[in-house]
Amino acid sequence: MASSPLGRPTRGTTGTNRLRRNDRWIASSPAFRRAADPLVIDLGFGASGVTAFELSTRLRGVRQDAEVLGLEIDPLRVATANEQLLAVREGDTPFDPDLRVSFRRGGFEVPLPDGRRPAIIRAMNVLRQYDESDVAEAWRTMAARLSPGGLLIEGTCDEIGRVASWIDVDGDATPLRFTLSLRLAELERPSIVAERLPKALIHRNVPGERVHALLIDLDREWHRAAALSAFGATQRFLAVAAALRENGWPITGGKTRWRLGELTLPWEAVRPLP
Repeated sequence: MASSPLGRPTRGTTGTNRLRRNDRWIASSPAFRRAADPLVIDLGFGASGVTAFELSTRLRGVRQDAEVLGLEIDPLRVATANEQLLAVREGDTPFDPDLRVSFRRGGFEVPLPDGRRPAIIRAMNVLRQYDESDVAEAWRTMAARLSPGGLLIEGTCDEIGRVASWIDVDGDATPLRFTLSLRLAELERPSIVAERLPKALIHRNVPGERVHALLIDLDREWHRAAALSAFGATQRFLAVAAALRENGWPITGGKTRWRLGELTLPWEAVRPLP
């Protein structure tokens, strides 16, 4: 194991409920629900430990034995999070004092004692400052730490959590799925997610690439469904998702996920061209 954390410090920006959409995704994932050891890593949690507290709270609604470990390269951020944790333990915050949350220093190597391996590694807003060529190695390093059947979830969101996207990666560092998640209220156009694509895709939003074609079609169907706005943004987005599927995009799931402003596709549907 590396003597010092692997990676670079993130910008540290965080905020209450910023990762709520991703929290919900993790809580519903079979990799978490079926895990023998439901340990979830919040990698690069930022200047505050709040995302780990929120993640733990939401996961406990599914499994009471869920445990969250927040990892950060910056020791000052770890110290701050541990001070916040002390306040949680003393009952001075809205969070349950008994949350199974801890913090330590670490990076892509995901240091864990006693040979434990996490069911989920969440790395949101971690790779934005890296080059696209760095992504595969970062995935391999993190994915190698997963338990059998575990999942790496890597992606990006905006500062207030209204626009997000992420990639599910398995233990062999193979990308499986791409998900975009949008707050539908006041949404002008779905392609706003272009600004928050994961590093593996953000530079591929150009003509000829699959993800670019997806965003073009998203906006086209959003425009075509404008008349449904009278019935609300949710009905409009349901029509968009259904139209995309009819037009050959392999959208998975159904109306339950679409109502949340979420669309998931197999990685092959958006995979960058060689």
